[in-house]
Amino acid sequence: MILNHAVLDLLKNEEVDGILGPQKATEETFVAEVGVKAHVPIISYTARSSTLSYTDNHYFVRATLDDAVQAQALASICQGFGWPEVAVLYEETEYGSQFLSHINKAFQEVEVGIAYMTSIPTSIEDSNLLTELKRLSTKQTRVFLVHMNPSLGYRFFTLAKRVGLMSEGYAWIISDSLSNFMSSIDSITRDSMEGVLGIRPYIHRSNELENFQKRWTRNTVLDMELNIYGLWAYDAITALAIAVEKIKHLNSSSSNVGTSKNTNLRISTLGPRLLTELSRIQFKGLAGDFQLIDGKLKLSAFEIFNVLGSGEKTIGYWTPNKGIIRDLNSVGERTYSTSTKELKNIIWPGDSITRPKGWAIPTTGHLRVGIPWKHGFTEFVETNIDPLTSHINASGFAIDIFLATLNVLPFPINYEFYLYNDTKNIDWSVDDMLRKIPQNFDMVVGDTTIWAPRAEYVDFSLPYSESGVILVVKNKKPFDMWIFVKPLRWDLWLAIVVACILMGIVLRVLEISVTKNHEDQIRANKEKPGMIYLSPITSLAFPERTVVSNNWSFLVLVFWFFMAFILMQSYTANLSAILTVDQLKFAFSDNYYVGFQEGSFMKQFLTKQLHISESMLRSYSSAEEYHEAMSKGSKNGGIDAIFEEIPYMKLFMKRYDSQYKMVGPSYKAGGFGFAFPIGSPLAAHFSKAILDVTQSPNMTAIEQHNFGPGYSSQDPLSSTISQGASSLTLYDFAGLFLIIGSVTIFSLFCSETPIGRKLTKTVKHFIQICKTSKVNLADASVGNDTSASLQEEGLDGNVAGEASENSEDEIQETSTPQDLGDRIGSNMESNS
Repeated sequence: MILNHAVLDLLKNEEVDGILGPQKATEETFVAEVGVKAHVPIISYTARSSTLSYTDNHYFVRATLDDAVQAQALASICQGFGWPEVAVLYEETEYGSQFLSHINKAFQEVEVGIAYMTSIPTSIEDSNLLTELKRLSTKQTRVFLVHMNPSLGYRFFTLAKRVGLMSEGYAWIISDSLSNFMSSIDSITRDSMEGVLGIRPYIHRSNELENFQKRWTRNTVLDMELNIYGLWAYDAITALAIAVEKIKHLNSSSSNVGTSKNTNLRISTLGPRLLTELSRIQFKGLAGDFQLIDGKLKLSAFEIFNVLGSGEKTIGYWTPNKGIIRDLNSVGERTYSTSTKELKNIIWPGDSITRPKGWAIPTTGHLRVGIPWKHGFTEFVETNIDPLTSHINASGFAIDIFLATLNVLPFPINYEFYLYNDTKNIDWSVDDMLRKIPQNFDMVVGDTTIWAPRAEYVDFSLPYSESGVILVVKNKKPFDMWIFVKPLRWDLWLAIVVACILMGIVLRVLEISVTKNHEDQIRANKEKPGMIYLSPITSLAFPERTVVSNNWSFLVLVFWFFMAFILMQSYTANLSAILTVDQLKFAFSDNYYVGFQEGSFMKQFLTKQLHISESMLRSYSSAEEYHEAMSKGSKNGGIDAIFEEIPYMKLFMKRYDSQYKMVGPSYKAGGFGFAFPIGSPLAAHFSKAILDVTQSPNMTAIEQHNFGPGYSSQDPLSSTISQGASSLTLYDFAGLFLIIGSVTIFSLFCSETPIGRKLTKTVKHFIQICKTSKVNLADASVGNDTSASLQEEGLDGNVAGEASENSEDEIQETSTPQDLGDRIGSNMESNS
């Protein structure tokens, strides 16, 4: 406030063309506004993170480096060392808060995470500071960026060493708010900071600088070390003097101008010209090259140094164009580099030469493991709270995988389960739970799907389950009692029947024309006149019986067998296709309601990727609810299809066997994994541990313990789904059994009942009348031939009679129609 009044008084009462200062961030805004109104340049050599924009206020000039450039240098160093995240500790001042905005932006650009930011009050007591430092030791982050003024920073590092934070495995980086004052610290503080890395603006050691420092030491009464801020102030004054000398008319004219607040300020006519000359000046100053670009000092380089017991060691440099380099005098064109291999050897805290990995599992405290409370599919995660101790007990497939990975991690972990959705709200979601990382959880264990939109705010381990989304519908078999007819179309069935009849006619003709010199062939022709018509069928049904006697008939039957074999194979293949492959045909309708699991990512997946209307979606929490809804169907308030991930559906299909089937393609998903904060090193370690567990023999035991005997994630999904769907029932072939049963009952009726026998006799009599003329001609021919043969051999009537009796007996044994045998016997007796 005192400075503000002094500036106003100066501008009112004196002829002012330029102002050096202010030194505090709280004074910048006021003084800059006054400078605009009076057209007087305000030249600051301490403002580093001003909120004032040069575009809005050209009269505010900063003869210092911009903190945004320093933030870029710090981010490049952290990126080069491969640290996934950094903890920022800053002094609770306006300057410290402004510095954070630059740090956030720079670290986001290089994808280095900020684990947390901790503000420390300037006047904090040592006891409170010790408490805060002990809390830091319980965190897993081991890389700290410190931005403090010397008075607080010196105390901070002294106490940090006392609590063990300056030991091996830790990494500390200080900004130039401390680095610029390293020459003034005592030996105890320097010893406590051993191993710290720091950056500060590079100062070229020139003869002019050495001579100036000698004069400063000789003429200064107080023992005060000249630092970068003093050099910047000297260069700013030099630039102002040069600008004034370049202005021809040194006499400035002023005029009184009243403001709206009745405040009279002298408006400088020299100020705008002075501002123009300042922007054009370039010279070699004590702090290096002096040049103002957009009202800010142009940076040449930052020096990177390592604090040792006896002093500091420069290990490299950072420039805006080349990045991290070992030597500023290196020649040749170089691309921007963040490789820390360019740096010299570093001594880290704890006198270690090994680069800290940036994180560690805390020896005190515990890992907060979040687990969800679920309504269904508790085979994956099941939780309960002990009413006496309030201890959370968890079990299930995901929990068993987590516990198994702990056994193969290269370090021990103390953990404690934290329950999410303990109010058992049905409107919860996994996304809401993941967004509680890292505020409420250090990691989340459960059936959490690895999904691209979630990767924006958490990191995932490798999956420990199968991946993919499938569509499951009710298994409505397209079978009926006449399904055995469907493999062949009606025209083919008709062709087969006609072919059988025609084949029988052809065989009958061939058998009639058989040579009459062979008695066996003659007898066969007489014994089977009716069976010949059915020979294509009887040959297939009774291959051990001789149906034909003619060789030509046999040749015809061979080709018939070949054709029948092809027909049978084609019939079998087509019927198999109907009973199996055709079950997979499914036409998805826009009128179908689709089910998905509550709390999962499936709602967003179905609406955004598959473009299914949200009004057609219904959420369920368990396999039982799925089954009940599918049984109802869309028309009765249920659903007709389920879109769900493969692990859930394997359990669903296993429970309800052949009632459901999978249709359509399998959509890609990431599978189930563990979730961590962005940049957490635990993700890589758990991923490796998951590989060890899932590829070990113990994986099968874990699966069968939670999902039941016989379950294995190695089994393909198709075998699980089609195992029961291919079973055929009696109804599927009821039509065939109906035909066979009808024929059997009809045969029994005709053979065993008086009415049937009478009907059969009537039919036989009618058939015999139709065949009488042909049979008489055949019998007469056979009788004449037999008598002639007996006379030639000299046989008497008795012998002939015996032969005919024997022949009659033989015919009766082999003949099927009884009346036809009697007729043949009587004809032979008469012929003899």
